[in-house]
This record gives sequence, C-alpha cells and structure tokens, in this order.
Amino acid sequence: PKFSATERLIIELLAAHDELFGLQMVELSDGRLKRGTVYVTLGRMHDKGYLESRQEALPEGAIGLPRRLYRPTGLAMRVLAAWKAAEQIYLGHPQPQEG
Repeated sequence: PKFSATERLIIELLAAHDELFGLQMVELSDGRLKRGTVYVTLGRMHDKGYLESRQEALPEGAIGLPRRLYRPTGLAMRVLAAWKAAEQIYLGHPQPQEG
C-alpha cells in the first residue's frame, strides 16, 4: 500500500495529534491542505482502511451538524512506518535496529 502526498500529510498530522476534524487538519497543514478537497480525501482514506472516524457529540442546545473526528488505523501507521524506513534507506540513513 502507498499514500499520495496529501494522504501522507493527513496521516502525519493525525499521528502527531491522535484525533482531528477536517478543518483542524487544514489549519495545521500551513496551506498544504485545502478546505475543498480535505473531506473528499478523508472519505477515500476511510474507504481504503487508513482512517477511523466518529461523530462528536453535540452539546445540549447546540445547533448545526456534529463534527466528524478522524484517527489513523493500525494499517495507516504501519504503512507510514514502512515508507519512513524506506526513505531512510534510500537517503542513506538507515534507522538503528531495535533488539
């Protein structure tokens, strides 16, 4: 499995913050994610098994739609780790082996 650049950015943001909603990701991305495409990408990543999501509970008396919070799956974290390890090898900086 692989990530697009946008998917990788989303997984890295989620890995750093555990759980975020779409507009938080846009804000944290320093302009690399756009409001118009983030939710389409999140939907595709959910379908691929890279993300889990849940709706945030609305406080009593609140109006509007509840936000959807996203978090990376174990699959996404394993794919990210594999890509980071491959990059290190490619760049000539192998990561130390544990054990």
